[in-house]
Amino acid sequence: MSAFQSLKDHFQKIDNFNHLSAICGWDAAAMMPSGGNKARSRAMAELSVHVHSLKTEPQLEEWFGKASEQSLSKQDTGILREMKRSWLMSNVLPSKLVEAKSLAGSKCEHAWRTQRGNNDWLGFAKNWQLVVELSQEEAQIRSDATGLTPYDAMLDIFEPGTNSESLTQTFDDVKSWLPNLIDTVITKQSAEAMIESTGTFDTSKQKALGLEVMKLLQFDFKHGRLDESVHPFCGGVPEDVRITTRYDEKEFMQSLMGIVHETGHARYEQGLPSTLSGNPSGEARSMGIHESQSLFFEMQLGRSAPFIGHLSQMATKQFTSHDPALFEPNNLNKLYTRVKKDFIRVDADELTYPAHVILRFEIERDLINGKISYKDVPELWDTKMQSYLGLSTAGNYKNGCMQDIHWTDGAFGYFPSYTLGAMYAAQFMAAMRQTVDVDGALHAGDLSPIFTWLSNNIWSKGSLLTTDELVKQATGDTLNPIHFEQHLRTRYL
Repeated sequence: MSAFQSLKDHFQKIDNFNHLSAICGWDAAAMMPSGGNKARSRAMAELSVHVHSLKTEPQLEEWFGKASEQSLSKQDTGILREMKRSWLMSNVLPSKLVEAKSLAGSKCEHAWRTQRGNNDWLGFAKNWQLVVELSQEEAQIRSDATGLTPYDAMLDIFEPGTNSESLTQTFDDVKSWLPNLIDTVITKQSAEAMIESTGTFDTSKQKALGLEVMKLLQFDFKHGRLDESVHPFCGGVPEDVRITTRYDEKEFMQSLMGIVHETGHARYEQGLPSTLSGNPSGEARSMGIHESQSLFFEMQLGRSAPFIGHLSQMATKQFTSHDPALFEPNNLNKLYTRVKKDFIRVDADELTYPAHVILRFEIERDLINGKISYKDVPELWDTKMQSYLGLSTAGNYKNGCMQDIHWTDGAFGYFPSYTLGAMYAAQFMAAMRQTVDVDGALHAGDLSPIFTWLSNNIWSKGSLLTTDELVKQATGDTLNPIHFEQHLRTRYL
C-alpha cells in the first residue's frame, strides 16, 4: 500500500470518530438531560484525546514524507495538502492540553446555560478564566510553530490564509461607513407604517412552518433533522446533519430565519463531495465560506421580496387566528428588513450585525494576544457597544459579553467568519445573477437553478481549492467587500 493510501485510510478512521463526537455534541446541546453532563464531559474528553492521538501517531510523519515524493494527480495533491494541514494543526498540541481544554470547555459551557440567565458574570468568570488561559497557551504553542501572532494562529484554524492585519483594515473600512448608514436607514424606516407581530405563536405551528420552509430550500430529510437548543446551530455530519433553532411564542420571525440560516449550513454539508468523504479535503473550505452559505440562504434569499412572498402564504396558512394583514408580503418585508440597534447578535438585523462581529473580533484579538485580561471584557464590551451601536451593557452581562456560546469552549478566532461570510455571500449572489435568473427561480418556488450554481461552484469543491482560489474561480475575483456595501445600500436605501 502506498504512503498516500495509508494516509487516506488513517484519516478515514479519524473521520469515523469525529462522526461520533459530532453526534454526541449535538445530543448534549439538544437532548441530553442536565444530570448527564459530568459523565458526557468525561466521555467527550476521552474521545478528544483519542482522536488527537490518532492525528499525532509517529508513522504519519514518515507517510507524509513518502507521499510528497509520489506522483499525484491535481486532486490527490489537494487531498494530501489538507491532510497535512490537519496533521500539523494537531501535532503541535500536547494531549494533556487537548484534554484539559475539552474538560474546561464542557464545564464552562454547561454552567453558562444557567449563569447567563442569572446574569452571573462572577460565576461565569471563575470557569471562563481557565478556558481563556488554556486558549492562550494553545495560541502561543501554535504561534511558535507557525510564526504567526498568537491570535492569527487561532484565526488560521477557522480562516486559513487570513490574518488580523487584513481583517482590521477591512473592518475599519466598514466602521467608516456602517454607523452612518445604520442611522440613515433607521430614520428612513421610522416614517414607514407597519403592523407589528403580536399575540401568541404556538411552538408546534412555528415548527411546522419551519419544516415547510426547509422543504422549499430542498433540505434532505433522509440525511438530517430539525430540533431545539438554547443556541441555534448546525451539527452532525454530511450524511446526518442536525440543525436546531429556538422558539419564542411571542413572535415567530427569529426562529424561522434561524431555521433558514441553519438550513444554509446544512445544505452546504449535504452538498459536499461524497467522493472525498472521510478526509479533510471533503470538508468545508473555511468557516467564512460555511457562513457565506447560511447567510446566502438567510439574507440573500430569505429576506428577498420574492422569498418573503412564499413565507406570506405559508405563515397565513399556519397562524389562522392572527390578522392576515400581518402576513401580507409588503408588511413581512418591512418586518424582516427592519433595522434596530439592539444587544443580541443572533437576533440582530442584517445591517447592524457586522458591528456585533467587529466588537467581538477586536476583543478576542487583544485577549488572545495578551493585551487585555478576561476581567477587562465586560467594560470593553460596554465601551464598544456604545461606540458602534449607541447602547450600554454596563452590568447587563447576559445581553453583553455572556450572550454567545463560542467563547465558553475557547473558540477564539471564529467570530470574523460571520461578517466574512456576509461579504462572500453578497459576492456570490452578484456573480450568480450574471448567469442565473435568480428572481425568476424565487418567484416560481423552484430554487433548483440557484442550488445548482452553488453546488457547482462552492459545495462540490470541498477544500480542494484554497479560499482565494475558490472565490476567484466562482466569481472572477478574490474577496471584494464592495459587493457587500452595494448589497446593503441597494436593499435598504
